[in-house]
Amino acid sequence: MNTYIFISVMVMALVTYLVRMAPLTLMRGRLKSRFLRSALAYAPYAVLAAMTAPQILYSTSSPLSALAGFVAAVILAFMRRSLLTVALGASAAVFIAEFFIIP
Repeated sequence: MNTYIFISVMVMALVTYLVRMAPLTLMRGRLKSRFLRSALAYAPYAVLAAMTAPQILYSTSSPLSALAGFVAAVILAFMRRSLLTVALGASAAVFIAEFFIIP
């Protein structure tokens, strides 16, 4: 059983390493395409949003209170408030929704 786990971990490490190193070895020099450079610049934000957005609705005891916090965070972010203000505002919206609005 230990050999199977060791081989599984080694295969996962190899696959992870190859996926991360392939772009470095295949692309030589600077990318010339403006479109590709701009698309790659937004990739970290898209991945972060795809990972966190579904978890927002399951982070509280009620999806409605999580939605209230999400809406508050989006509104504060569009008003160009600081990260601390957005986080505190979303937390306050969840607190209010959990204890006063949603039974």
